[in-house]
Amino acid sequence: MTHPTTPAWEDQAAIDTMLDDMETWAVVGLSGDPWRTAYSIAQELQRHGKRVVPIHPSGDGALEVLGEKVYPTLAAAAQAVGPIDVVDVFRRSEAAGEFADQAVEIGAQGVWFQMGVVDHAAYERTRAAGLLMVMDVCPSKEWFYRAQRQA
Repeated sequence: MTHPTTPAWEDQAAIDTMLDDMETWAVVGLSGDPWRTAYSIAQELQRHGKRVVPIHPSGDGALEVLGEKVYPTLAAAAQAVGPIDVVDVFRRSEAAGEFADQAVEIGAQGVWFQMGVVDHAAYERTRAAGLLMVMDVCPSKEWFYRAQRQA
């Protein structure tokens, strides 16, 4: 349940559904650079049993990151790998909205904007299209909080 002061885009039910029930995550901005946050989060997604599909403009289907082929666009990835459940966006706020719109176009079930990524208009469009969406949230922190509550 969301706390009354928690913004709608940090809805715990949406977070839990994406973390628990959605298996294929397209990670926008994932490159082979292990020092980038997208890389460590993608590794953690894999440790939690998620399939990670890297999305990076340099991807051509031949490049691989974390054992998965890199695709230049969400559409190319969806065509190659099939349904994508969550589009996880590591882009600046001003560029992130286009990926929320693309998530709707490819039939994703959810959109996850990472810490510091906020676009209220994209949130409204995405929710109006029927997708789950969270912004300014880190899956790694969510799994950490869960472990703390269970300890």
